[in-house]
Amino acid sequence: MDHVEISVSANLVTLINVFVVAPEKQAQVARALTQATEETMRRQPGFVSASIHKSLDGSKVVNYAQWRTPEHFEAMLRDPAAKKHMDEIASLVVRFEPTLCSVVSVHPMAT
Repeated sequence: MDHVEISVSANLVTLINVFVVAPEKQAQVARALTQATEETMRRQPGFVSASIHKSLDGSKVVNYAQWRTPEHFEAMLRDPAAKKHMDEIASLVVRFEPTLCSVVSVHPMAT
């Protein structure tokens, strides 16, 4: 699957994880999340996609990731390779708040 569109009918779960960071660590956290995704997360069963975002004010990094099921996401949390990445990232941030969500509505640009 090359491109995954955000859709109510996709029947996926979405992880929205907001990392609060010191501005001088924002780029490092974004790189660490990108590396974790490339090396480990995208090879996990049930992984669909991820995108990493930096806030313009430098205070946050946001990971928006899609998983097939909550169970796939929970299995990833138990994987030693994933845990190693997550522990490293946790040591760089002030706090983080992972939240599993479902898509309720999508609003494309008006034509």
